[in-house]
Parts: sequence; structure tokens; C-alpha cells
Amino acid sequence: MKLTSPRRRAGGIAVLLLAATVAACAPTDESTESDDTESDQSVSAEDCAVDQLPLQTAGQLTIGTDSPAFPPYFIDDDATNGKGFESAVAYAVADEMGFTQDQVEWVTVPFNASYRPGPKDFDFDINQISITPKREEAVTFSEGYYTASQALITLKDSDYANATSLGDFQDATLGAQVATTSLDAIENEIQPSEDPQIFDSTSDANQALLNGQVDAIVADLPTALYITAVQVPQGTVVGQFEVTTGEQEQFGLLMEKGSELAPCVNLALTTLKENGTLAQIEERWMSQSVDVPTLS
Repeated sequence: MKLTSPRRRAGGIAVLLLAATVAACAPTDESTESDDTESDQSVSAEDCAVDQLPLQTAGQLTIGTDSPAFPPYFIDDDATNGKGFESAVAYAVADEMGFTQDQVEWVTVPFNASYRPGPKDFDFDINQISITPKREEAVTFSEGYYTASQALITLKDSDYANATSLGDFQDATLGAQVATTSLDAIENEIQPSEDPQIFDSTSDANQALLNGQVDAIVADLPTALYITAVQVPQGTVVGQFEVTTGEQEQFGLLMEKGSELAPCVNLALTTLKENGTLAQIEERWMSQSVDVPTLS
């Protein structure tokens, strides 16, 4: 369903200030960069003129994301305001492709529905969606616009709060949201002796941590920072770690399988990387990630 007015979101000024210091989250299946052939096609600026683009609606760029959406990706649960990492990235891509802000239309797309096979009602979706081979069977991804680390969250008074390595969590009860790279990271990187607890949402995982059902939960680092800053202030981010099985986890813009728009989206992303715009956006909204210890 298309949004006819800005979506109101939980948060406010305090969350905005916190979000500006935090960094990023996202569900998936396994990680790698996009290798769709559509992404490799060479196109020129002339090929990507607005009147030449295969769009859902002529002259309008339709972008999908989930609702609610949280900092640091979106601020005040409002994708239309240009605030937050992914809102800013989306509008930067739109601008590079030749669209003004009022030519961008946002639609609500639940995360798990975004990468299902079949027609889409958006031109691209931006929602911390990791590029994975399994998902690429059903959809087309752009090249990556962000590389994510995973992070371990526990309560401040937990025996695990002072852990210094992944090995310290071998006997811990860990949890993560279903169908996410965070869950994969538990199984492939930490490999605890006990099977991880699986939750329908990050909110459920947070509550399980508070209830003592799990010793720690795993989430993408920016999400972990937001969780401990706003949702679970009793929690702490013990440390971050990279996924070593396969490629680094990359978030990509998701499009319908075989989308002819993909080469032009990639052209815009390449330009934003080369001229420093993407780095500036990341620095503004995701800069605190470097302050978190690295676990190995």
C-alpha cells in the first residue's frame, strides 16, 4: 500500500540524538556480494535518463521499506524525511538518478516479504537486506552499499559482559531473529555447544534477554548499538565480529528478479562511492561502530 503522507514513527528528539551516534542491523540467510548478471551490464548516463527508465510509475521512483523502521536507518519511523542512514542513501541514489525528493514515493514492504519470488510493487527496496545466494535466486540486488559486522549483546550484570573472545560464549545460550545473518553467525562463527534460540523478531529476542531466557543475543552492530541505547538500556554490546565463512556481509538494494533498472541503480551507487557521498552518509549515521571492541 502506498503511503500518502509521512509515516509517524516512535522516537522523538532523544532517539534522534542517540541514533546519530549509533550504527546498523539486518536479517538474512548467508552473505556474499551480488553476482547477478544484470548488475554487471555497462550503461551510460544517457541510458539512465529518467524518461528511459523502466519504472513502476513513469516519472516516479517507488522505494520500499518496512514499518516500523528504526534508527540509525530511519529517524522518527519516517522514511520520507531523509534522516537516518538508509533514508539518506535512498534519496542520494534517487537524486543521482535524476529524481527530486517529491518524485520519490515510499511503500511499506515487510522484511520477509521483500525477497519472495514474484512481481514487486516497488522499483527498489532498502531495508538492511543482506545479499545472499539464496535470495538472489528470487530477486536482483544492487552492488553493496554497506558492509555489516555482527555484535553480541548481554546484560550489564551478566557473567558474559566482560567476555573478550567468541570462545567465551561456547557454553552460552544465544539467540537471534529467524532468517537473519545474525542467526547464521551464531551457528557458523561462534558454534556454541547449545543450539541457539530463534525468535520471530528482534523485539522478541530483546525480551528473552531481559527475561533471562538467553545469555546473549546477536544482531548487526548498528542495531545492537540502538538496542542497548534505547530498547534495552540494561544491556551492553560486548563486542563486534566479522563473518569469516564466505564473503563479508553486504546490504544491497533489492529489485525484482531480472530488473532492467539494476544497471542504472548500480551506476548511481558507483558514482556516490567515487565522489565520497556514500562515505559521508555512513560517517554521519554509522560512525560509532569503530568504538566497539572486536572479538575473535
